[in-house]
Amino acid sequence: MASIKVRVNRGSQESLTRQITNQLTRMIETGVVAAGSMLPSERTLADAAGVARNVVRRSYDYLTAGGHVESAGRRGRRVRARTSEKRSAASASTAAAKKGSATSKGSKRASAKGSKKKSAASRSGSKGGRRARGRSSR
Repeated sequence: MASIKVRVNRGSQESLTRQITNQLTRMIETGVVAAGSMLPSERTLADAAGVARNVVRRSYDYLTAGGHVESAGRRGRRVRARTSEKRSAASASTAAAKKGSATSKGSKRASAKGSKKKSAASRSGSKGGRRARGRSSR
């Protein structure tokens, strides 16, 4: 695993995620981080840069979508071999399309669940789907 030094400027207009993504992209494109080498874990890089892990995770997501990095599951992330610009753009658009389709499936499920809840509440005939628990007047 390469020792990667990333600096962030908290006073910058650019987000921390974008700063880290841009620096890592430059390192990969210039060969400072060699193809095939492992990137540091989210926790290691986050601690070194003084940022939260989700900032590094999102940065790694951008690098993966851009075709610079490939995820190896729990083993970590590896820098991909250089590819042509057309192929990188195609893989980024494919990844974005896959992510978009997953999002639309989730929203369809959520709307279906919401409609089931509404119908159950309307069947009970009382407000909020609860039945009154008072004494009967016998």
